[in-house]
Amino acid sequence: MSAVADWFTAEVAPAPAPVRRPRTAPAKAKAKPRTRTRRRSRHITGGIVWISAFAILLAGVVALNVAVLRANVAVNKLDQQQLQLQAQNAALASQVSSASASIRIEQAARRLGLVPAPATDTSYLDLNHK
Repeated sequence: MSAVADWFTAEVAPAPAPVRRPRTAPAKAKAKPRTRTRRRSRHITGGIVWISAFAILLAGVVALNVAVLRANVAVNKLDQQQLQLQAQNAALASQVSSASASIRIEQAARRLGLVPAPATDTSYLDLNHK
C-alpha cells in the first residue's frame, strides 16, 4: 500500500513523517544595510505630506465658508436697510401727497385770508387767437 488511501478499503495508511533538518546558525558575513527603515521613513514622510495637503485644503474650505457667511450677513443687513428706506420713502410720499391735496391747500389759503373766486367772476383767455 502506498501513503494514500486505498480506494477499495476503509483503511488509510499513515503518511511518512517530515524530515527535519538541523538548523544551523547563519554565517556572519557582511552586514547588509537596512533598507527597511528607509522605506518606512519614505512612507511616513509621504503620509505626512498627504495629511498636510488635506489639512491645507480643509483650512481653505473653512476660510471660504467663513467668507460666504460674512457676505450673507452683509447682504441681510443691506436688505434690512433697503426695507427701512422703502418704508421711509412711502411715508414721505404720503406726506407729499397729503400736503399737495386740494383741501389742505384751500384750508391754508383761508388761514391767510384768501377766499375762492365766485364762479360768475371766472373768465377764460383764448391764447390761440389768430
